[in-house]
Amino acid sequence: MIFASDLDQTLIYSQRSKGSDCAESMLIPVETKNGQTVSYIAVQALSLLQELSERAMFVPVTTRTIEQYQRIHLFQEQIKPKYAVTSNGGHILIDGVADPNWHDAIRRNLEHSCTPSDQVRRLFHEIATPDWVSAERFCDGLFYAFLIQRDRLPIAEMQGLAAELDALGWDTSVQGRKVYLVPRVVSKRDALVYLQELEGKTVRFASGDSLLDRCMLDVAEHAFVPRHGELYREHQGRSDQAPVVYRFTEGSGALAAVEILQAISDLLNGS
Repeated sequence: MIFASDLDQTLIYSQRSKGSDCAESMLIPVETKNGQTVSYIAVQALSLLQELSERAMFVPVTTRTIEQYQRIHLFQEQIKPKYAVTSNGGHILIDGVADPNWHDAIRRNLEHSCTPSDQVRRLFHEIATPDWVSAERFCDGLFYAFLIQRDRLPIAEMQGLAAELDALGWDTSVQGRKVYLVPRVVSKRDALVYLQELEGKTVRFASGDSLLDRCMLDVAEHAFVPRHGELYREHQGRSDQAPVVYRFTEGSGALAAVEILQAISDLLNGS
């Protein structure tokens, strides 16, 4: 069986997102950038994840690029998953090496199944101004990430753009201080389906906090969502509004990861 999980604001957290009820002593650094620690995991969450990784096939599934994923030393040193899905499903790493067959399939789908990226970028810049957009990146040549001033985001215009892009085969996600524009053919779900077929295993557990995680959660037998982020806000904690039953945590921040992992452990133990 497979346990697939998003990383940022699901299993690992920055200082900004860790939550006020999570003291420094309850955290372990898992990522450094330019010599500074930028991400953490709760001590108890790490212990539970190590145990779960021995009982199920743990697959990290992230919107991070390959380079960004490889900065997380937790998955290079302590827990070494056989598979990792990066770039929102655009790449699958097998023992740390990108699977060329999968990425070739993604490239073919991009050429034939969605609106070109340059057209999407032009549409975004019709509403973007330097007042709220400070940087942009075309991640792994697959999707856009824009760094924003969240409190200055023009919500009505953004909602209108999201509807327009939806019709063009692109998804929009606002996560913290970033806006993601992602072609629908680049998805976490499709990458997981590929791994299910490759391994002959099913996704029994999945966890994630954003709209980009929804397609992944909907193929799992048990889906867990932290009490923060886009998915929680959209459903307002009501699991009956989801295609599958979402289990929302009671807490938020880094301790939500503990709650998710403990719940999975309890299910495996039959309690």
